[in-house]
Amino acid sequence: MNAYPLIRTGIGQDSHRFLPEDSTKPCVIAGLIFENVPGFKANSDGDVVFHAICNAISSLTGVLILGDIADDLFFKHGITDSSIFLQEGLKLLGTQKIVHVALSLEGSRPHFKSHIFAMRENTARILEINTNQVGITATSGEGLTDFGCGDGLQCFAILTTISELNS
Repeated sequence: MNAYPLIRTGIGQDSHRFLPEDSTKPCVIAGLIFENVPGFKANSDGDVVFHAICNAISSLTGVLILGDIADDLFFKHGITDSSIFLQEGLKLLGTQKIVHVALSLEGSRPHFKSHIFAMRENTARILEINTNQVGITATSGEGLTDFGCGDGLQCFAILTTISELNS
């Protein structure tokens, strides 16, 4: 019996508004804390990168990670760390192995240029893949949306997996 690869692609999106400027909640993006930017209005840390990846996994598995698993972790156990939500979601992939994740951020703040590599490294660490399997782009959106006007941040994620399937 021959085996051939099954390639699947999931897409996810997430967005959150920033809290007021005087908020003490840290701004967490790709598991990293960004200084001089207020945190996100969310039950959790509001990490739009990890939430978008969770939603991409949900599109592959049919399981609502943010709607069910994360809510349960938050409301029953007080967990607000989105990396834990993502780690729980990764368990749902079973034999599927992540081969690439593409992330696209839209917002006028924070400025990502000097942070992209660290964001790629931390995302790769959580996903247990190589840094070169994580691509991140960022745009200000030219001020055409609330994100581009600095009111919040949006992230889209495309997750590609591969697994062996017998013919």
